[in-house]
Amino acid sequence: MTTSFTPIVSSERLSVQVAQRLENEIREGRLSPGEKLPTEAKLVELFKVSRTVVREALSRLKSIGLVESRQGSGVFVHHQAAFEPLNFDPRLADSREAVLQIVEVRRALEAECAQLAATNRSTSDILHLQQALAALDLAVADGKDGVEEDVLFHQAIAKAAGNPFLIGTLDFLAQFLRGGTQVTRANEARRADFAQAVRQEHHAIVKAIVDGDAKQAHRLATLHMRNAAKRIQQADNSFWQQEGSVLAQVLIPKN
Repeated sequence: MTTSFTPIVSSERLSVQVAQRLENEIREGRLSPGEKLPTEAKLVELFKVSRTVVREALSRLKSIGLVESRQGSGVFVHHQAAFEPLNFDPRLADSREAVLQIVEVRRALEAECAQLAATNRSTSDILHLQQALAALDLAVADGKDGVEEDVLFHQAIAKAAGNPFLIGTLDFLAQFLRGGTQVTRANEARRADFAQAVRQEHHAIVKAIVDGDAKQAHRLATLHMRNAAKRIQQADNSFWQQEGSVLAQVLIPKN
């Protein structure tokens, strides 16, 4: 290994800085595929940070497929590290704008899913979708945030679309979209009119899918995401101060 490191001195989150430094070494070829990284103790010494910081940084690199652990041997640059994995800059993750942009991503994907679901859904898909919707309604009625049920509901729509590549893409993105869903649902739970509007939008989308009306399903799913963005925009500063870090916690792995 020909690379060298310097201590971390910026005020930015330490584990993010360490991860970015190591990522740069890999991207620029100074750490080659298959090469072993310095030991945890050595990285602590080189970067002048704690073991916890180093572990969080390595965890982040593992989550994006750049490095891999080999039991009893250490951490190595992944053999396929030359392939660029989908990744997001964690420094952008804790803003209102980030949540709105994730809603934009959901709008593009889920409108297409709803349209395809209305065309391709089977009898079992319809039953699964209706069960997922009922579970979401029940969770909300029981006073829960409904985040997991909301994610499962939208996954049921994707499954009904019948496109395995689209399903795979959404499954991968779920780790990032869940944070946006958590923020939007927390916002919607603040007001009864928000919660009721979301429920009506979900039921309307399901009806269009069951009816086989692809054009209507696409329109309603698009409208649902646009309304979600409007509801986020109406959130006050006190809400954002309380909930704004949720997305960053999802995008920056802790273990």
